Amino acid sequence: MLPERKRLAHIPPPWVDDEALFFITICCKERNRNVLAKPEIASPLFETVAYREKLLQWSVHLMLLMPDHLHAFIVFSQFQSMTKTISDWKQFTAKKLSIDWQSNFFDHRIRNQAELDEKWSYVLHNPVRAGHCKKASDWKFVR
Repeated sequence: MLPERKRLAHIPPPWVDDEALFFITICCKERNRNVLAKPEIASPLFETVAYREKLLQWSVHLMLLMPDHLHAFIVFSQFQSMTKTISDWKQFTAKKLSIDWQSNFFDHRIRNQAELDEKWSYVLHNPVRAGHCKKASDWKFVR
């Protein structure tokens, strides 16, 4: 029997600033299949991100779609938990766009500029490392 994966709390400690930036990764349930990196999914998905920004639920500084997962840098509203915000968005996009998401997500609070630079570069070059394009600026599924 395999060991059970631990669930992450996704609750920032009380001393973390309300304007903290988080590096988020959300995966599709089915891996190694292109679910997200296609115009007919990416465009409406990015529209849902913008709509929720207008509602002040989050501020997305960067979101990059890979075929079976996404990376984002997000500041969350202080009025709703990170878990609820992402869960609500995933439920909505699952219904409207038929995206089958994994049940959880990964989060990491960005602590300083060096860490931000490193993770930002990692995200932008992810499609290049995966062989989807020759240079980061060629990848179209980024907002």
